[in-house]
Amino acid sequence: MSDLTPISLGLLADTPIGDLWVAVSDAGLVAVEWDADRSRLEAYLAQGLRRSAVIHEANTAAWRGELDEYLRGRRKGFSLPIDWGGLRPFQRLVLQQVYRIPYGETRSYGDLARHLGRPHAARAVGCAVASNPMPLVIPCHRVIGADGKLRGYSGGQGLATKEWLLRLEGVLVA
Repeated sequence: MSDLTPISLGLLADTPIGDLWVAVSDAGLVAVEWDADRSRLEAYLAQGLRRSAVIHEANTAAWRGELDEYLRGRRKGFSLPIDWGGLRPFQRLVLQQVYRIPYGETRSYGDLARHLGRPHAARAVGCAVASNPMPLVIPCHRVIGADGKLRGYSGGQGLATKEWLLRLEGVLVA
């Protein structure tokens, strides 16, 4: 483990899409994880970022509040800082593009690749999106297939959660 300040963890319980763990560094949000068991999040922090984690509800309160407001339809964007430091360069470029997709809109993997100036990199974009450590905040649920269909989603209940999020934002109607 690094001797850097530990990452603060906090639980956002009883959201419409399940319990969420929030991880925050001194620089901002590091991760959001669906597991009620925080072991997967702690493994990511330890292996991927070489940082330890401690439960610290006060340090995560603002992020948990904004996420709760979003999931209850009372917030359309996030105002708190993100810690981009743990991401690989291409992953960071892609996820920063995903972060800019406006509430209630979608983009295809190909759209993102073209915007990055790499029109043949849709699959690489897909891999970067699939490795998003901050779902909901970096709205990978807003990324769809070129045919307009929903493609994979690893959070919550998979595509059902992606569909729920897009309905919340008014992209999909019942």
